[in-house]
Amino acid sequence: MRFPSGVCAWLVTGYAAAHETLNDDRLGKNHSLGNEKWRRRASIMPEPQHSQLQVHLLHQDPPRHTMMRRLITDAFAPRRVEAMRPRLQQLADALVNALPTRGTVDLVAGFAARFPFQVLAEVIGLPADLAVRFRREWGKVVQPVGPTDPARPAYEALLRGLQGYIAEVVAHKRSEAGEDLLSKLVLARDAGELSQEELDSIVFQLLVAGQEPVTNQITTALMTLLRCPAHLTHLRDHPELLPRAVDELLRYDSAFELTTWRFFAEDSDLHGTTVPAGDSVIVSLCAANRDSQRFPDADTPDFDRSPNPHLAFGQGIHFCPGAVLARIELQVAIGTLVNRLRGLRLAVPDEQIEWIPAVLGRGVHDLPVFYNERA
Repeated sequence: MRFPSGVCAWLVTGYAAAHETLNDDRLGKNHSLGNEKWRRRASIMPEPQHSQLQVHLLHQDPPRHTMMRRLITDAFAPRRVEAMRPRLQQLADALVNALPTRGTVDLVAGFAARFPFQVLAEVIGLPADLAVRFRREWGKVVQPVGPTDPARPAYEALLRGLQGYIAEVVAHKRSEAGEDLLSKLVLARDAGELSQEELDSIVFQLLVAGQEPVTNQITTALMTLLRCPAHLTHLRDHPELLPRAVDELLRYDSAFELTTWRFFAEDSDLHGTTVPAGDSVIVSLCAANRDSQRFPDADTPDFDRSPNPHLAFGQGIHFCPGAVLARIELQVAIGTLVNRLRGLRLAVPDEQIEWIPAVLGRGVHDLPVFYNERA
């Protein structure tokens, strides 16, 4: 298929094929594997940011990937993030308490765009004075803007701003190290375990991938519930369904639609098709999650679906390291909004909702809702 940037890629859509592809160790993620045809049209960051911000986990292969991933996994360990659930509930309740007692609000500006970043800041140890200076539009730099796109200059300006912010975060943690993840990463750089580019890239990945996809996932989940009022009411009346419901909402409409590029080092067979070396291979996670051969009634949300081996967080060695945290965030966010905003419904016709026109991210710009009472 041809992407808006002009890149031609091989797209994998079926569940079985997607699962196999995500676990195929012949496919690498490092951009150096891309051929000249891909590189000429790819919507990758310009220099110097590409070299300085794009050597994070998503673009690394073993053994480097293995070492770098090990540095961050402790911060997202299941027991540790589960212990944070009461604090996440406090953050969610505080945001809802700041909403009007009734009426119309934008749940993106009032909640979905704020809650994930507040959680992320606590998990990684981002100081409060730096957290308040983070600009939400920096989180959108992962949305590809092609080299010939008229918006490219504005995109590059965002990149430079974010790069400067990351430099400030690193400098702060170097002078005031603590027991948090950011401090651990800076210490790893100073000990020679990471290069400066790898450190900056991991911080970049944490700041961007750690919050914007969760913001989008909150909005896609809410859109599903608002379109299916019976499901919303059932979930409010049966909160014990939240964990299973969140997984089904992830399967039904995932905020991360596609994987990033993968490449073969040599011409290779992929599900009966010869893929040239260096051509990009992309897996459609959303299509795989709607495969009726794996999920009966795939186009219908079913909160009783079990088992539910969806691919919203990927699969294989690049499975999202923050998946457990994201699930808890979504459980707290959806549970709080559904339970506390009584009579929740869309404030405008469905067709007026503006969806984000991005290849990698799925969500809505604004989510105007009306509710009768803030409980």
